[in-house]
Amino acid sequence: MNKLISIVGASGTGKTSLTQVLAHTHKFKTAYEQHQERPFQALFKADKKYALANQIDYFLLRATQEQELRAAAQIGLMDGGLDLDFHGFTRLFLHRNLLAEPEFDLCRKLYNFIRETLPPPELIVRLNADVETVTSRMVGRQRINIANAKDTALFNSLLDEWLESLPSTNILTLNVTHESMEYVNSINLILAYMQNHF
Repeated sequence: MNKLISIVGASGTGKTSLTQVLAHTHKFKTAYEQHQERPFQALFKADKKYALANQIDYFLLRATQEQELRAAAQIGLMDGGLDLDFHGFTRLFLHRNLLAEPEFDLCRKLYNFIRETLPPPELIVRLNADVETVTSRMVGRQRINIANAKDTALFNSLLDEWLESLPSTNILTLNVTHESMEYVNSINLILAYMQNHF
């Protein structure tokens, strides 16, 4: 079973971009969020009644991706991931009343069941960026997003709460506010972590 790296952060912090650049500089097996391909994402954007279906679809997608990444010859690398989908997005949607309490509880049970079967990532790369950076990045994106720049503070607080429950040695926090889209500094820090811990 190979190791897994998950890149997490609020929408617009550059999870997908960093994953793509890392994949070009180092041999990783990658998995992405697939915003356009998911069957319920656009439906959820238009009508909150699809929130539960969308989250369950993402949990199942992420579980399948993790299985495939763990079985690959290269280290696995994913933008977002199962844990971010629950601790970040699902909890955000509960706060925004896009999910009812019983729906959230169902998501929690499914997430816990999957995590009992699949081990968590060996490294979680937490991306931070200021609100101005997040806003400017999200304006030009051709992507279906449920979360928006106004959610950044709440989203970060939810992530902080989750990450505080994990060993600090498994978390690498990077401020990408002033990073270029080549992510030279972030890549060097991630590769250095891997060299020291993997």
